[in-house]
Amino acid sequence: MSLVAVPFYQKRHKHYDQSYRNIQARYLLNEYAAKKRASIQSSTQKSFTEKSSAQRASSQTSVGKTTCRLCAKRINTSSEEEEHENKRRYRSLIAAYGEAKRERFLRELDQLEEDVRLARSFAQDKLDKYAIQQMMEDKLAWERPSHEERIIRAPEILVRLRSHTVWEKMSVKLCFTVQGFPTPVVQWYKDGSLICQAGEPGKYRIESKYGVHTLEINRADFDDTATYTAVATNAHGQVSTNAAVLVRRFRDEEPFHSVRLPIGLPFSSVIPYTHFDVQFLEKFGVTFRREGETLTLKCTLLITPELKRVQPRAEWYRDDVLLKESKWTKMFFGEGQASLSFSHLNKDDEGLYTLRIVSRGGVTDHSAFLFVRDADPLVTGAPGAPMDLQCHDANRDYVIVTWKPPNTTIESPVIGYFIDRCEVGTNNWVQCNDAPVKICKYPVTGLFEGRSYIFRVRAVNSAGISRPSRVSEAVAALDPVDLRRLQAVHLEGDKEIVTYQEEDLEGDVEIPGPPTNVHASEISKTYVVLSWDPPVPRGKEPLMYFIEKSVVGSGSWQRVNAQTAVRSPRYAVFDLAEGKSYVFRVLSANKHGLSEPSEMTPPIQAQDTIVVPSAPGRVLASRNTKTSVVVQWDSPKHEEDLLGYYVDCCVAGTNNWEPCNHKPVGYNRFIVHGLTTGEQYVFRVKAVNAVGTSENSQESDIIKVQAALTVPSHPYGITLLNCDGHSMTLGWKVPKFSGGAPILGYYIDKREAHHKNWHEVNSSPTKERIFTVDGLTEGSLYEFKIAAANLAGIGQPSDPSEHFKCEAWTMPEPGPAYDLTFCEVRNTSLVMLWKAPVYSGSSPVSGYFVDYKEVGTEEWITVNEKTTANRYLKVCDLHQGKTYVFRVRAVNASGVGKPSDASEPVLVEARPGTKEIGAGVDEEGNIYLSFDCQEMTDASHFTWCKSYEEITDSDKFKIDTVGDHSKLYFKNPDKTDVGTYSVSVSDTDGVSSSFALDGEELERLMALSNEIKNPTIPLKSELAYEIFDKGQVRFWLQAEHLSPDASFRFIINDREVSDSEKHRIKCDKSTGLIEMVMDRFTSENEGTYTVQLHDGKAKNQSSLVLIGDGPHFVEFLHWDVTEDCDVRLVCKVANTKKETVFKWLKDDALCEREKLPDLEKGVCELLIPKLSKKDQGEYKAALKDERGHDVSVLEIAGKVYDDMILAMSRVCGKSASPLKVLCTPEGIRLQCSMKYFTEEMRANWYHKDAKIPSSEHMRIGGSKDMAWLQICEPTEKDKGKYTFEIFDGKGNHQRTLDLSGQAFEDAFGEFQQLKAAAFAEKNRGKVIGGLPDVVTIMEGKTLNLTCTVFGNPDPEVVWFKNEKTLELSDHFIVKVEQAKYVSLTIKGVTSEDSGTYSISVQNKYGGEKIDLTVSVYKHGEEIPDVLPAQQAKPKLIPATASAPAK
Repeated sequence: MSLVAVPFYQKRHKHYDQSYRNIQARYLLNEYAAKKRASIQSSTQKSFTEKSSAQRASSQTSVGKTTCRLCAKRINTSSEEEEHENKRRYRSLIAAYGEAKRERFLRELDQLEEDVRLARSFAQDKLDKYAIQQMMEDKLAWERPSHEERIIRAPEILVRLRSHTVWEKMSVKLCFTVQGFPTPVVQWYKDGSLICQAGEPGKYRIESKYGVHTLEINRADFDDTATYTAVATNAHGQVSTNAAVLVRRFRDEEPFHSVRLPIGLPFSSVIPYTHFDVQFLEKFGVTFRREGETLTLKCTLLITPELKRVQPRAEWYRDDVLLKESKWTKMFFGEGQASLSFSHLNKDDEGLYTLRIVSRGGVTDHSAFLFVRDADPLVTGAPGAPMDLQCHDANRDYVIVTWKPPNTTIESPVIGYFIDRCEVGTNNWVQCNDAPVKICKYPVTGLFEGRSYIFRVRAVNSAGISRPSRVSEAVAALDPVDLRRLQAVHLEGDKEIVTYQEEDLEGDVEIPGPPTNVHASEISKTYVVLSWDPPVPRGKEPLMYFIEKSVVGSGSWQRVNAQTAVRSPRYAVFDLAEGKSYVFRVLSANKHGLSEPSEMTPPIQAQDTIVVPSAPGRVLASRNTKTSVVVQWDSPKHEEDLLGYYVDCCVAGTNNWEPCNHKPVGYNRFIVHGLTTGEQYVFRVKAVNAVGTSENSQESDIIKVQAALTVPSHPYGITLLNCDGHSMTLGWKVPKFSGGAPILGYYIDKREAHHKNWHEVNSSPTKERIFTVDGLTEGSLYEFKIAAANLAGIGQPSDPSEHFKCEAWTMPEPGPAYDLTFCEVRNTSLVMLWKAPVYSGSSPVSGYFVDYKEVGTEEWITVNEKTTANRYLKVCDLHQGKTYVFRVRAVNASGVGKPSDASEPVLVEARPGTKEIGAGVDEEGNIYLSFDCQEMTDASHFTWCKSYEEITDSDKFKIDTVGDHSKLYFKNPDKTDVGTYSVSVSDTDGVSSSFALDGEELERLMALSNEIKNPTIPLKSELAYEIFDKGQVRFWLQAEHLSPDASFRFIINDREVSDSEKHRIKCDKSTGLIEMVMDRFTSENEGTYTVQLHDGKAKNQSSLVLIGDGPHFVEFLHWDVTEDCDVRLVCKVANTKKETVFKWLKDDALCEREKLPDLEKGVCELLIPKLSKKDQGEYKAALKDERGHDVSVLEIAGKVYDDMILAMSRVCGKSASPLKVLCTPEGIRLQCSMKYFTEEMRANWYHKDAKIPSSEHMRIGGSKDMAWLQICEPTEKDKGKYTFEIFDGKGNHQRTLDLSGQAFEDAFGEFQQLKAAAFAEKNRGKVIGGLPDVVTIMEGKTLNLTCTVFGNPDPEVVWFKNEKTLELSDHFIVKVEQAKYVSLTIKGVTSEDSGTYSISVQNKYGGEKIDLTVSVYKHGEEIPDVLPAQQAKPKLIPATASAPAK
């Protein structure tokens, strides 16, 4: 056997032997030897032939002649010589030939050896290359099978399809790899149906290259949600693979990711072998909780493939620490979800939580922060609990406990800590320290060997003691050396035997040696921890230690633990004098005796080796998201043994600091979540170590909470608006997020269908969202994509549009409307806006239809029965929580045009914290509408509209915007300002609102404005007079209030009088009383007396007419409220006669009354039934005859009107009935009947003593004699006590009802029945119209009866003749088109066709039946006299009735 080392390539190729290098050489040598043997044989045969011929010649000579002996002898001699010569010559020839042959052989051998050497070298190079190639192919064999295996084989899938979840309007590509020979043919199926590219041009793109087959679905929509299957087939077999495509509806979420914390997670050590595709469907977000609460963090996953026995691995991390199940946390993974549950939260649980799903396909993860704030303290002002309690260096009777201090932002500083211990298995907590320790580390001594303990810590400040921290893990009081000697032998079940191994080498030692390596392992201001190594040898007996100390220079030793021996090789020495240095030594002892003392330590002084850290450096706050800010800071100059940092925040302008984190963070950047959008904050940071917290850093600059500036999101909704055969006009929607800066323009790219390269359309950005692309080829298909740009740059382009064909539009109907937008999205309604079509058709657009459908359904529902001329519409009666899509169809004289593209899905649900427009009057009397928005960014702006058209008239309106507050002022308000006003805020999540300003509201605002601009001084009493016994006349008036600066004037017959002997005038401004006394009143003094008051801007006047012989008022107009809740105006008159005319006037217009007042009685009354706003105005009572006239005025407005409403409330409140329950299909209605009710009364509803605002769920309203509260779609939360309350200015009138228990169950059950009945009535089968009650037709004609039916589900339609089912034939033909258009055709009617025909329309909710009479007359007969045809009346069919057969 050869000892030559085998080359590396020979080891992998067993078909070569050890001497493979000589095979070719041996072959060549054998061939050469064979040729030589053939040559020698041929030469030998030739010489033998020559010799034979010579012998034959000599014999012939001898035969022919007679020769003598001598001659014969001579001849023989010569012959022998000649033969001898021939032999000699032959031998010489042979020798020469042999020499020549040897030389030729040597030359050939040399050449052969050279050829062999070259062949060996060539073979070696070739084999080396082949070996390397084979080694690489073996290494890549799992992903590239060999060529030989692909020849003539059935199809085999190497890479299978993967499932995808995408948003609507996105493209999705499915790929798989298959091999086989002959090359397999691939077909694609959607839910079992073959996909045909020609059926939907541009929808699908199928490609196949190098065995990789792809199916691309362009602009996926909800209908594309399906299971897609690829089938590969050749002559030897068939294989298939499938995957699910889930197209999800659009959901509003921020498109830009938040800044991540600087936490790196370790690589997973073990990766599952199986490849999984993992997608997160629902994720947990940033969470805020309080200590003591429970919590579950959960993610919903889509894992492909879904295998029952094989799953990827789920890992949970807090910050960078892998979590394991404990009594505090439980984990679950399976059934498409992964969750982490907390049974009792503590601040220890705060941190960044990451869920990692690990498989061979890679790592998929998601992270979010969990904030855990302090529970309410046991004592007000006490600090929060410490956290992260850890036990270190445990021994027989000693353990070191460490923890982290709490954040004291609003509490007083922590002055120390108490440490408690508890023996495992008991509930007896023992305090370890008598006085609070000031650092976050404490050596606990006095433990009992062999027992297990748990620990907790409480913080102390000037206010009290905190709640205890989370207890530590159990720790055993054992020597670590002893633990290493313990061995456990497991038995059957859960039993085990623990053995202890002794060291035989120490069996002869009795008295132990002294300890060694005595040193101070920890030094603080209050204690010193000594550590040492056990003696060697130590003996078998248990050891004890005694510690001695000595003040440096004293020469005397003092035993520290004289009372209690120490069993651990470390000890904490307390009660050391401050400022003195000590030396220590240790003695070991057992039952045999005491060792010599150890070497003493170097001098040690009790002092703190670490100090409180210095304050962190500069704090920088930067924008992150709408509710978070990134805070960064510089490390402190002195950062010894830092435990982390605490971050505090404060609203700018206040001093109310709040903690941002409740557990120290160990890095210099932190994301503060949970901030208010649009609010301004400042931040500060403090460093933390075991000694305490540093001073606060300098405050950061003020920052407004809003999303960070970034590029805008992509535009969407690309629509073709017009085409002339050479150009296309496109429109699109603004990006949902501008990136925090105004959008500067848009860039458009185009490409022809099925081309790969995109071409730029516009080199400079276009600012408008409508653009005409020129230079197109007629008949070609094009697609487009658009990108938006702002200050931060150009954003991502949109998804490619649909394929638009470049062909001229010539239809007479209008093109599609575009730019569908939505605002004022509430729980059951929204407002939709759009823009007019660019292509109007053959005539102008006259109106629009709006359609909608719920996502997942097919039927479009038209909102408006008649076209609307406006380009906006409020859509009501939607269902809360449902998602809808909308479209608009334009109409002109030629008909209804092409519908617009369907809008993006809209979730009908009011946003939390939705605000509405408010109306008011400012201090200067200006009328305004106001709106606040805290979600604004730098790119946001308010847009005010009237009738949803932007307001640009600066002569009538003024817009004033400051920060996140905007007001719309009316400069000169009048009746033309009545209408719907709306406001929207750009670059927000659809923040908008509207306000319907009707005539009554405008009048109220104008009256209030007039009161502010022209205020009046309220009067307690009008100007009046009285006559004294001595003939003196006193005139007096009293105002409710007069300031010291108020002034007045007394005017008699248009002439001002002043205080004098004739007219004694006094004014008491404290009581508001003004009076004038005249000694005598004669006919000369008759006339009009007036008092004018001025007090700042306010003014008022009161007049009195005194005419001796003429009619006048004894009591001026005043009012009261009757028991029927009507307002009655009353005045008293005197000195009247039959000719005296009395009139009631309102706003100088005569009030017509059926019955004139009886002036002889002296009392005149005007009844105003059921007072409302329309009754406001100036009321006058006028007296007039030839002797003179008098007028009394009362203005019902402002405070007078409010007082009347309060007085009416008093009467109505007393008459209010108990609350009653009325169920409706919409919900449960609580109602209270009374004599009169108006919404202007101060009426409120309460639920569980909480005031109920009117909303979509709780609707508050009323009628003229009833107030009600409608609870829409009631739930369990709506149970409880309800109270209706009316305030009358002095007290409250309440009515209550307990809607819980059986009362709620009964009401809820009735509501469900009514709701089901209403639903059934809405969806039952019915005939909408089209059938008359009588039809008259001539014989031989064709009768066509057509009607429209409705029902959901589609109803079953059956025709009857004379109460019998109609048999269908060529004579009777029934058609049902689109499940809504039904017709009965009777061809060639005869007299036998006369009779009663009926149509029955019914589904599972019921239906109806309609009868009509058909009368057939013959040709030439007179048409029978019948009444004009009327609409046939239906007969209801209940849902319980069995459906008739078709």
